[in-house]
Order: sequence, then structure tokens, then C-alpha cells
Amino acid sequence: MSQNVVFIVMDTVRAGNFNPSTASREPLSTISGPSTVFRQTFTSAPWTLPSHASLFTGTTPSKHGAHAGHKHLDDTHTTLPEIVQNHGYETVAVSNNTWISEEFGFDQGFETLYKTWQYVQSDTDFGRIARQEEGLTKLTEATKALFDGNPITNLTNAIYGQFFRKNEDDGAARTNEWIEDWLTTRDDSRPFFLFVNYLEPHLEYRPPKAHAEEHLPEGVSYEEAMEIPQNAWGYIADTVELTNEDFEILQALYRAEITHLQKKIEEVIDLLKAEGEWDDTLFIVTSDHGENIGEHGLMDHQYALYDTLLHVPLYIHGGPFEDDEINDSVQLLDLPPTILDILDIDAPEARDQFQGVSFHPDADDTREYAIAEYIAPQPSMEALEKRIGDLPEHVYTYDRSLRAIRTHDYKYIRGSDGSQELYALETDPEETANIADTHDEVVADLDAKLDEWLDSFEQAESDGETTIDEDTKTRLENFGYLQ
Repeated sequence: MSQNVVFIVMDTVRAGNFNPSTASREPLSTISGPSTVFRQTFTSAPWTLPSHASLFTGTTPSKHGAHAGHKHLDDTHTTLPEIVQNHGYETVAVSNNTWISEEFGFDQGFETLYKTWQYVQSDTDFGRIARQEEGLTKLTEATKALFDGNPITNLTNAIYGQFFRKNEDDGAARTNEWIEDWLTTRDDSRPFFLFVNYLEPHLEYRPPKAHAEEHLPEGVSYEEAMEIPQNAWGYIADTVELTNEDFEILQALYRAEITHLQKKIEEVIDLLKAEGEWDDTLFIVTSDHGENIGEHGLMDHQYALYDTLLHVPLYIHGGPFEDDEINDSVQLLDLPPTILDILDIDAPEARDQFQGVSFHPDADDTREYAIAEYIAPQPSMEALEKRIGDLPEHVYTYDRSLRAIRTHDYKYIRGSDGSQELYALETDPEETANIADTHDEVVADLDAKLDEWLDSFEQAESDGETTIDEDTKTRLENFGYLQ
């Protein structure tokens, strides 16, 4: 029988934060059998849409073209789900993040795409009105929208979105309920490829009280922690003030969210074992990007290419990966060719497309450096001005694109505004001292390597902004993505 694949993305989890409650215990220590930990794993982009596009296509944002300037994964490249579907796999996705939906091109290759923000799957997001409007206006708008499509479905989704969705968590509990129902009733004549995006560690951090109390500083109650402002854009624009103690509390809440999510991932492992699928499953746990919680003067995961945003966890159980710890540099876009190698799928046309390098133990290639890109600011300065009003002058320094190249020794970040940053990673892993001015030869070498890499492939031509409907914009803004 062919091997199943479970591919889990813990949205917004940076390296070193998965399983923080017990430092001596590996995150997947509860699983039966060996797993491999990849200590030096890097994403290709610091936020959800371009990072997932890289995960699915094995290409960087410059090549796949999905980024803040073009918020859609076009069908110009073959996706990993399309490849495995063409080789007989049942392809299923469960998404808790609005970016990972049909509207942004992420249904390519999936037979089933389940969106947890809808109680009944529908193209009409009636819940927007429940979230946006009040009083008589809410009633009026609700009446208009009720008959747009299926009235019963619309009303059910509105009630769910307003009163029930976030009662327990950001969708992990409902995700696991759906996975259990699907796993126990599916036609098992085909192997499956299951992709899951869990959203818990994403702002706002509102973990279950019990988990929060495991992590909060002594003397800080859960209620007090919930009063700390979590307004990333207000903090960046100097309209919200946060102290070091505030950030310590926010980091504790963030870790608590991850602890909660770890329990939910372990539930999926238990489900696979109960259905007799575990021994035949390649189980991958990673993240799409990290998070700044006060580091570099930033919150959320925008405007920068520091390792707080690019360095992510990666754990793999099954296939050729045994109980091991790998310190070689890998990128998330290396996963598609690696998975195909494990599944013994050739797919030569797709492999020609990949910029990723397989890290299957039998593969010959190795990665010389990692590349990351931030093609356009998200949110734009215009979106920030609309939300905040007048912005401090320093905020406009974020109005540029960035590219980074990372070797074992150095990280070089180049901005479209002419800025250059260089960090000596061994002595300055937190990237606090820019040494570009004193290391001309290193800068010149990495700058040339970056240009050589850019010249090695045809870059995507996008037609600019894509249209996002108002319902989707509302959901994205609820997650802090200003449009």
C-alpha cells in the first residue's frame, strides 16, 4: 500500500517555541517510533500567502508570484496536491486561515477543502454581518443577505460565526472533529494526502486559561494578561505603548497557544493510530512563518526578514526518517521534492519547476544557502494610514521590498530602498548588530550570489492587485491583515 501523507502547518510558530512547556522533551515525543528534528529550517516568506504558495509549488515568491502585490496563487505552476492527486491519492485540506481558500487559489489539487470558519460550507459568508453591524442596521443587512443563496445555511453560519466559533479555540477543536469524522468514514481504497492549517498561535493570543496559567509570569493572572493590548499596527505606529513586562506576558500567551495546539496535534496522531493508519503515514509538522513579539521593534509577522520570522520548526515521522537531529540548512520549499522522493513519484515536469532541493537521506544535492523574499509590504502604508491616521516618519521605512540570503555564517538582507543589513549569525543569532558597513567583502559576495540566484529563473509576471470580496476582507482584518 502507498504511504499516506499528513502535512500540518502550525500557523505563526517560530523555531524554539514548539513544546515550550518542557524544554527537555521533543515536541513529538509522544509518538510511537522515531522521528527526525530539523534544527535549521527556513521559510521563503514571512507571512501566510506567499509562504504557503512556496510550500505547495516548491518555488519562491519571485517565481510563483503570490505576494502582497498579487494576492493569488495562479495556476502557472503545478502544486504538490495536484501531483499526488494525479498519482491516485485522495487529497484533503482543512483550513483555519482565510488566505488558504479557493479565493486565493489554494484549492488547486484538493478534492476537499474544508473551511472551519463556516459551520456549513458555503460561498456566502453571512457571518460578516453578525461581526460588522449592530442594532437595526444588523437586522436590515441580515434580512438582505439571508436570501442570498441558501437561507438556512446562511443563517446557520451567521449564528456560528457570532456566538460559537471562538468559544473553545481558533478552530483546532473543530478541525480535529472533522478529521475524525472523515478518517473514520472515508473510502480507504486510496492513500490520502491530508493538509491542515491550524491558526491558534496567530494574533490575537487567547489560549485556554489552563494553558495560559502554565506559562504566565508569577503574580500575573489570566484576566490581567487578557488586558494587555495586542494591537500590532498601533504599536508599530506608536499609538499603543507596550513595556518589556507586557511583551513578557504576550510571549507567555503565545507559548500557551502553542501548548494547546500541541495537544491537538497529538490528538490527530491518536486518531491515525486508532484507525490503523499511523504506521503507513508520513507525518510532517512545520510552520509557515514565525512572529515578532517586540523583537526588532515589531509585532506580528511583517516588514522584516529576521530569523524570528524565517526560522521555523520541522519534524518528520515515517518514511526514511528515523530518530535523528539534522543541523543542515533546509527550506520549506524543499518539502515537495522530498515528499515525492519518499513516495517514489517521478513527476519530471514538476521537478523541473522546483527550486527546492530534496533532503531525502539518499539525495545527492545539498543546500548552499537559504533565500527569503518580502516582495511588497503587507499592510501597505495606505492601509495603515486608513486604520491609524497620520503615521510617524519611521513607519515609512517599511515601504520597500526585501530579499535575504542566509549561509551558515551570515545573513544578508537587501532592500529595494538601497538598504543593506549583514548579521554574523554565530556571534549574533538574534540579529541585533548590523555589520554591513565593516564587512564589504562579505556584503559584495552575498549581494552577487543573490543577483546570480535571481538571474537563474524566470520571474513571475503578475497583473497587480487581485479582487478580494468584502466578506473575506473582514475575516482577514479580524486576523490583523489590513487590506
